[in-house]
Amino acid sequence: MINFTKMQGLGNDFIVIDNIEGNVCLSTEEIRQLSDRRFGIGFDQLLMVESASTKDVDFRYVIFNADGSEVSQCGNGARCFALYLQKKEFTTKNTITVETNSGNLVLTINRDKSVRVEMGKPSFIPSEIPFITQAQTIEYSLEDQKMGVLSIGNPHAVVMLKDIDTEDIKAIATRLQNSDYFPESVNVGFMQILSRNEINLRVIERGVGETLACGSGACAAVIHGIQLGLLEDKVEVHLKGGKAFVEYNGDTVYLSGPGEFVYEGVLNLRSGTF
Repeated sequence: MINFTKMQGLGNDFIVIDNIEGNVCLSTEEIRQLSDRRFGIGFDQLLMVESASTKDVDFRYVIFNADGSEVSQCGNGARCFALYLQKKEFTTKNTITVETNSGNLVLTINRDKSVRVEMGKPSFIPSEIPFITQAQTIEYSLEDQKMGVLSIGNPHAVVMLKDIDTEDIKAIATRLQNSDYFPESVNVGFMQILSRNEINLRVIERGVGETLACGSGACAAVIHGIQLGLLEDKVEVHLKGGKAFVEYNGDTVYLSGPGEFVYEGVLNLRSGTF
């Protein structure tokens, strides 16, 4: 029997599981079953709280996509993760440091219960993304499509469009995600710039599909817009699930937004009920 908490951040939804004792081990197939929105609980990602392996770090933050694959970063999930830790009394801190497969994150819970996530430094080095190309540049042209490519702990391609609701974005995303340019696939963001401080964004995530929000995708889009000289260093990002706020000083990127508790439940994997 495994207790879980259902949460959402701007419509990007998760289940969070306490695995501090390290006795929860779900198979890829079990995660896929649980993520199914008709026959399971339904979620974009599964988040696990684990004990940190590094000194001066509070917890380990583990993330699985709906298809069962483990990933290294999820900004919306990080906000929910922080609120979960505080509500469940794992910590009384308002600033929490967690380790991920791509480095440490600093999560700050504000008075209004919004959370500011220090997402770290983006990487533009193709081999670190990973991205197959002959030379590093700010903007690439792949299959007649211009885009920025970078990592925020996970790979992102950012495509600018005049209207993100009229283009065939799913077909574009599928081509990129299945291409040889991205050996570990890629999250594809479609950005419409409204002003120097405001954008619309849709993101199709690898292993998930289109989500109502993607925190790391919001960061990637803003960073690319700043690199092109089209955005200021503080930007409001409009996603289908609501608004997030991204700050980028040329070194570290920060993501702020809400997280909400939805309900709690119990998994009984042996009987297949929850």
